[in-house]
Amino acid sequence: MKVQCTICDKINELPGDSFEAKRLRNRQTSMYLCKECHNRITENTNKRLNTGNFRLFREKKKLYPF
Repeated sequence: MKVQCTICDKINELPGDSFEAKRLRNRQTSMYLCKECHNRITENTNKRLNTGNFRLFREKKKLYPF
C-alpha cells in the first residue's frame, strides 16, 4: 500500500497486511507520518514539556453523572 506523509510529502510503501495499513484503510480521517517526521515531532514535544511552559489541556472528568 502506498502512503504519503502529510508533513514532508514523502511516499512510502507499507505492507498491505500491517496494522497501520489496516487502520489507514478503515479510518480515512487518520493521517500517515513517516518515521522521521514522527520522531522529530516527538522530540520537539518532549523539549517543550521539559521547559515547564507547555501545558497539555486534557478533558475534565465529570464527578456527577447529572
